[in-house]
Amino acid sequence: MGTLVGHVAPGFGFLVIGLWHLFNHIKLHALHPNNYSSSPWFPTSRMRYLELYLIMGGSCASIAMELFIGPDRHQPFDPDGSIPSNHLHNFEHASISLCFLMYAAFAILFDRIRPKAHYGITQLLAALAFAQQLLLFHLHSADHMGMEGQYHLLLQIVVLVSLITTLMGINLQKSLLVSFVRSLSIFFQGVWFIVMGFVLWTPALIPKGCFMNDEDGHFVVRCQGDHAQHRAKALVNLQFSWFLAAAAAFGVFFYLALVKIYGEKVEYFSLGKMEEEEDDDDDDLESQQKSNPDGSNSKSFIHINKGLTTSTDMER
Repeated sequence: MGTLVGHVAPGFGFLVIGLWHLFNHIKLHALHPNNYSSSPWFPTSRMRYLELYLIMGGSCASIAMELFIGPDRHQPFDPDGSIPSNHLHNFEHASISLCFLMYAAFAILFDRIRPKAHYGITQLLAALAFAQQLLLFHLHSADHMGMEGQYHLLLQIVVLVSLITTLMGINLQKSLLVSFVRSLSIFFQGVWFIVMGFVLWTPALIPKGCFMNDEDGHFVVRCQGDHAQHRAKALVNLQFSWFLAAAAAFGVFFYLALVKIYGEKVEYFSLGKMEEEEDDDDDDLESQQKSNPDGSNSKSFIHINKGLTTSTDMER
């Protein structure tokens, strides 16, 4: 993960999954506002487990890139079987991917077996993956100080929101707000990963007074003096606030657009159904009037006639 591709690739995965969840939650609520119930994942029309397969594939690729791909990673262990100190952060990143891999695999298994608590346990496994991600980023073995540390500190806040809303979703399955915030936080994780990847590994985007330094085989952004470091951190905070505002605005406009599209479909369907029922009633009334030119109700006439016949028989 300590490269541009190592941040942009998983960031794109988080972005797509978050956007997919945001779309489906809003669509589901717009189509069934009174019977809305959230889901930890969403099937597609052609391949039911496409979302989970993508998570599993991305997780496996991330583990391979962290441990086995690269000139210094084809042997992740020392000759005595221990983990070298310069590879500790690779194992930490791989452990995060392993939890997401486990979540996706068990989600498929639960969907096939359908135990009673499959929704709650699936949500709990997703929360475990976010908790693992938060823990390892907070206790990272890499020297995340200065500008790079500020990026990771703000990332932990977003991961914490994903963790809390995932846990809340276990008991608040019918709350669109919880699902909306959770999906948007996953989406924003992807955005922030991509921003980190480009800024921290593109020399032209590094703030003034800072530079890329090769340490233990990977590049780290360092700043010349406290003034340059404080300025770089302040710029990171500004970037976070700008992208957060943009993500929130995007989420609101995305919600309004989908509600307009799918809400009108529901309203059109309801109005069409009501008009059909009214037309059927009018047709029944016209048919009754044709069969009874004098305007009398044939059903009432039959019932009255039956009653008279019965009373006559009783008199006899």
